[in-house]
Amino acid sequence: MVGLLSLGFTLAYVDRTILSIALASADFKGQFALSDNARGLLNSAFFWSYALLQVPCGYLTDRYGVRRPYAIAIFGWSIISGLTCLANSLWQLFTIRLLLGAGEAIVTPASIRWIATNIPERHRGLAVGILFAGAKFGPAIGAQLAVMLIEALGWRWMFLILGGGSAVFVIPWLMLVRDGPAAGVRSGASGAASLGGIWRSPVIYGILLGTVAYNYFNYFNLTWLPAYFVEQWDLPLSSMGAYTAFSFLGMAATAIGSGALADLLIRRGAPAVAVRKLFTVGGLAIASLEIVGATTSSRELAVAAAMVAMAGLGLTTANYWALTQTLMQGAAIGRIAGLQNFASNLTGIAAPALTGWLIHSTGNYRAPLWAILAVLLMGVIAYVFLVREKYARPAKDYWR
Repeated sequence: MVGLLSLGFTLAYVDRTILSIALASADFKGQFALSDNARGLLNSAFFWSYALLQVPCGYLTDRYGVRRPYAIAIFGWSIISGLTCLANSLWQLFTIRLLLGAGEAIVTPASIRWIATNIPERHRGLAVGILFAGAKFGPAIGAQLAVMLIEALGWRWMFLILGGGSAVFVIPWLMLVRDGPAAGVRSGASGAASLGGIWRSPVIYGILLGTVAYNYFNYFNLTWLPAYFVEQWDLPLSSMGAYTAFSFLGMAATAIGSGALADLLIRRGAPAVAVRKLFTVGGLAIASLEIVGATTSSRELAVAAAMVAMAGLGLTTANYWALTQTLMQGAAIGRIAGLQNFASNLTGIAAPALTGWLIHSTGNYRAPLWAILAVLLMGVIAYVFLVREKYARPAKDYWR
């Protein structure tokens, strides 16, 4: 089931990231006469609806389980993504991206809820690592396939094949997934959960700030990394696809490996909060190496630094989500996951748009890289000083 959830993530991230490959293509940019600001706006459009619907989708999974809501969403977002092939104007592209964000909004709350209610703490890091590896496999696979299809058939066929093709996932999903006893069971003592009690703990503020830091860099990579490689470092389209794929594969490998290693340490008696927090903070610190690209004239060094930074961020991937579940036990996990993912996807709006504006204003990518460094350092500070076990409230307090 964890593998199936990861495959769902892979397909969702293929659909949401192939636009960034198209935006690095001269033909696509020329078709729509896209400025840097327009590219930033298009990259952020998906996250407007996606972020807004996170908590409502968390409620749906808490109330109705995973199987049926997810199946409906899979089919819907696949059709929407395929329809990009018919777009002829900027507003049509923007509308499609808004609808795609709405369709994919169920993915994280549903997946996190299933893991939280079915996987014990001692195995949860690996489970979350496998899950979110799909979010790295998607861009890696999507980058290579999108480049091949654009060069062979053009961008319209690329969207039709990669976007619409995801709909076939509905078949194995409905055949294999069973919600089990957790479906339809509301978490907590009373079931009528309120998010109000959660805000009384400093932990939630540290978690949300750290989530913003992680995902600001993550969404820069998802939306601007291909263009960064092509425009800042003059990589040809084919080489860009390979480097983008390797970057995300490295991130996936460290996500799975660090989740498994953290689980092993916990099973051997190490405190869960300390272990997961160490991996989370360490990953954000290593990700700060992205700044090398703003301080060097060496293309090889800059590309290598980008790949190492993304691999470092993989150390954080499994453990920052598992850490939330460890510290916030007893709360409605679907809604908590929705709240955390809402914060993460506010950066999906901010990072692409701010990056586009900074490139337009400065003419290069140095200012966006300095912005990434500042946000990552904020995340390190938040996790060190706010995400502490002594600040976590007892589970029953989330329901007062």
